[in-house]
Amino acid sequence: MTDRRRLLHEDAYRRLFLAQVVALLGTGLLTVALSLLAYDVAPGSAGAVVATALTIKMVAYVAVAPAVAALTSGLPPRVVLVSADVVRLAVAATLPWVDEVWQVYVLIFVLQAASAAFTPAYQALLPAVLPRREDYTRALSYSRLAYDLEAVASPLLAAAALLVVSYHGLFVGTAVGFALSAVLVLRSGQGRTVSRGDAAASSFGMRLTEGVRLFAARPQLRALLALDLAAASATATVLVNTVVVTRQDLGRGEDSVAVALGAFGAGSMLVALALPRVLDLRSERQVMLTGGVAVTASLTAAVAVTTGSTSWAGILGVWFLLGAAGSMVLTPAGQVINTAVEPGQRPAAFAAHFSLSHACYLVAYPVAGWVGQHAGVPTSAAVLAGVALLAVVAAATAWPRPLAAEPRSPVS
Repeated sequence: MTDRRRLLHEDAYRRLFLAQVVALLGTGLLTVALSLLAYDVAPGSAGAVVATALTIKMVAYVAVAPAVAALTSGLPPRVVLVSADVVRLAVAATLPWVDEVWQVYVLIFVLQAASAAFTPAYQALLPAVLPRREDYTRALSYSRLAYDLEAVASPLLAAAALLVVSYHGLFVGTAVGFALSAVLVLRSGQGRTVSRGDAAASSFGMRLTEGVRLFAARPQLRALLALDLAAASATATVLVNTVVVTRQDLGRGEDSVAVALGAFGAGSMLVALALPRVLDLRSERQVMLTGGVAVTASLTAAVAVTTGSTSWAGILGVWFLLGAAGSMVLTPAGQVINTAVEPGQRPAAFAAHFSLSHACYLVAYPVAGWVGQHAGVPTSAAVLAGVALLAVVAAATAWPRPLAAEPRSPVS
């Protein structure tokens, strides 16, 4: 049996991984349903409602994750995970009864705050479940694949469901996903005890800032944050401007948007599958810095293919490269955090990374959108290529090169 198949045959990890997958699928269904709900609640400004809801999502991710980690530092991980799923289930079950815009905003904030509790707790638990470095590296690859698959599969599932039920049925599907996630976490038998050092943290204020202080003190974590900004530049270019270059510049149909986004996702998934073998031979520093350079080069190529006579084949190729380059940066991030901190510091460190990495998107999205709108997509891609280049230089400078003879350390 291959290492990959052996990992998926381990009951505890398989159930935790499936819990993550079904929760992500539920979230994806919710995104589609939210757009349709916004049209019902505010038909004249549905786009503004969705945009505001997505902004609230990002603000919740940035502001809430460290606070939740500080508040729950004395609780076993499984309590945090199941509680987050229960809160998300309750919100999803409540959304069909909403008839005011402000109610949408409040419930979305609560739901995303619960997600900001679930994801870092899940990430911090994995190294304890998979103590072998090789297993943990493959688990990081699977997590990256889960996020990419969610972006592709959820809209397809939503479209199929809408053939037989109204969009209110999507909220039911979302609630079922969160309920199943909670059951799988409980059945995994993991996360019963508090990580060593969690309960020993002093005041709430100290716990609140612990993760940020870890990132400020560890050079490899500072480098990781810089590379997160490079990856965010790639993602923002694709998510914000795909519809512009496909529909407006090329005059193609609606399906072209899905195809272009699929090319981006395919690049990301292909690299995520290949990285475990690569990381057996190369350090996280080498892989991630190479990914940062590839992001910069791909964004520079995006300037070329969106200037003048935009090429459909060129767009697909560059979007594929942007997905692949971003995955080289994002997939090994958990390994970098895990080896940089002590086991008791993992929840705070993963929560801080969850918050700080999403803050990078609050920078990249406006640049991609506002500069693209006022100066054109090629200009926005050029600006973000410059941002990515500065980020890679900062990361390479901050992250010390490991000694050649230094052995690779296990994850725990």
